[in-house]
Parts: sequence; structure tokens; C-alpha cells
Amino acid sequence: MKSEEIPFVGGPLDGRALPVFVTATGNPPKVYKVPVPDAGGGPDTVLVYVREAVADGKRVRLVAKWRYVFVPDGKVERAVRWPWSRNRSPRA
Repeated sequence: MKSEEIPFVGGPLDGRALPVFVTATGNPPKVYKVPVPDAGGGPDTVLVYVREAVADGKRVRLVAKWRYVFVPDGKVERAVRWPWSRNRSPRA
């Protein structure tokens, strides 16, 4: 599998760049979860990072660079948004 060095922003991994496996399309996963074992033998803590595009100043361009941003509460909305199921205002 192919991997790419992705920088992490925020949280305990702030400032680090770790190798992350990329998909067949060359993109890293949208959500990256890092399990951290508890020193006292309790349940593991899971750090959650979300993929974000890195702006390089060009207006129209395919995204070539990514970074992961820390989500402190660990909750990520992963709802599928289909274009035909959007909320439409009722016609009067």
C-alpha cells in the first residue's frame, strides 16, 4: 500500500507528520482515529482527527495536500448527503 506524510494540527500530535496509508484515489481517510492505551489499565482513549484541505493560494485546483485537525470532543458527523434528499421548502 502507498503512504504519504500527513501533518497533524492540534491535540497531542500537534506539529508531527506521520505516514498515513492513502486510498486507491490517492486521498487519506476522512477520519483518523489514534487509540492511546491507559497507563492504569483502564479503557483506551481515542484521539480523533479530521482531514482538511490545505489551501495553497490558487483559486481553481484539485486538492493535492491534506492535513489532519484535532477534534477535542471526538464526535464527527458522518451522514451521507444525497442531492435528491435535501430539505426543500413546501410550495404554497
